[in-house]
Amino acid sequence: MTGGARRGFWALGLAVLLVSCSRGGGSEAGGRRLELKPCRLEGLSTQALCGTHEVFEDRAAKAGRRIPLRVVVVPALAAQPQPDPLVLLAGGPGQAASRAPVLAAVERIRRHRDIVLVDQRGTGDSNPLKCEVSTPGEGLASAMDDGDVGQKLRACRERWDADVRQYTTPVAMDDLDEVREALGYAKVNLWGVSYGTRAALVYMRQHPERVRTAILDGVAPLSLYLPLYAARDGQRALELLLSHCEKDAACAKAYPELRPRTEALLARLEKAPEQVRVAHPRTGVSEDFPLTRKAFLGSLFGQLYSPEVASLVPLMLDRASHGDWAPFVAMSLQLTDGLESSVSRGLYFAVVCAEDAPFYDAAAVEREAKGTWFGPTQGLEVLAACEGWPRATLPAGYREPVTSDVPTLLLSGELDPVTPPSWAEEAKRTLKNGLHVVVPGVGHNTLGAECARSLMGALLDQGGVEGLKPTCGASLSRPPFFTSFAGPVP
Repeated sequence: MTGGARRGFWALGLAVLLVSCSRGGGSEAGGRRLELKPCRLEGLSTQALCGTHEVFEDRAAKAGRRIPLRVVVVPALAAQPQPDPLVLLAGGPGQAASRAPVLAAVERIRRHRDIVLVDQRGTGDSNPLKCEVSTPGEGLASAMDDGDVGQKLRACRERWDADVRQYTTPVAMDDLDEVREALGYAKVNLWGVSYGTRAALVYMRQHPERVRTAILDGVAPLSLYLPLYAARDGQRALELLLSHCEKDAACAKAYPELRPRTEALLARLEKAPEQVRVAHPRTGVSEDFPLTRKAFLGSLFGQLYSPEVASLVPLMLDRASHGDWAPFVAMSLQLTDGLESSVSRGLYFAVVCAEDAPFYDAAAVEREAKGTWFGPTQGLEVLAACEGWPRATLPAGYREPVTSDVPTLLLSGELDPVTPPSWAEEAKRTLKNGLHVVVPGVGHNTLGAECARSLMGALLDQGGVEGLKPTCGASLSRPPFFTSFAGPVP
């Protein structure tokens, strides 16, 4: 799930092909009807199977323009695999499932089940709604610009060969069910990550008979409006970081009075942008640019997603308070370059402008952001960008909680800045067979924790949550803070 409008938006040969085509999923749809060919995915040493399935852009009309959906099946390693695959629903909104770097983490599951990746319409190779706000490799002044995203977005929209009203989650989940049928699977196991948890919940509501189990990692229930609560939830994660640093002897000694010094820095940026001169981390050439409070906080928000990245934040804040912006710039570029190459910004707004922005106003944004360092910027920017966006039609009661008896494992990272554990607890209230597990020391998404992967495997093996441990990683904690550029104290 992306955290804001700019920086905070915050993966076989012929014999195998023949075996896979003959063994696929359920038989009620007449077996696999979608042609798949051997292909290579980044991060996967073995071949996958790739194909294209066309759907009507306007599913209700069943006429007019058809759009391609990229479909990838990573075949199970077993000669006789289980009939129900694991289907990844990626985050964002806007991330393409086929480009999500997660396959290595589900090797245990792949031993017995196919892994299915479908690029949601508007992402990846499924008629992507491309709109680059910044370009990887550009100068620092442009990379740190916090200009009018809405204006750039409107220019992009004029170039798209797409009716943006048709690029919503409910429509995409009907696409997914059509792909499921074309692949010949009678049932699937859903694996939603971040925004993908919303997509999974919607699929569970629209096609409940097709879901065997569901895994929701970084849970975004239908009551979470993007990005209305981002400032509040991000502040919680930041407070945890500052508190942990204050209680850690090495961090507190290295960065005394870090909180008040950061507050003073923000006050300075509030008065006027900082004129920064920094050597570009890639070229080594010194560049000058103005840094605003808005741009600084947007990047800081993104740095909270991963505890490994956040372990550098106290050092970055300390150096910035002394006028050394090099660590901040290096961390910011690393985050923004990855986002621009992996997330369809157009799809983000197609979803949010249809499903989120119509349900809150500027007063709500101001209210939810009150008392936070991050303030109302993210929410107000989204409202402005969504002005004049073509209105999509949502199903009646779309924002009501999803009620389901599908066995569901809900996973939360203790330190998550965008989908903290409270959201999973809210979703669990109407999931009759749900188990919520909080992983300590982990941020947005829990896949990096071995205990979380074990829970996922156990759920799929037994088809239910009964007997699964309600705790995970009791010995886990936040990675140690860097107390110098050499790393943490040994």
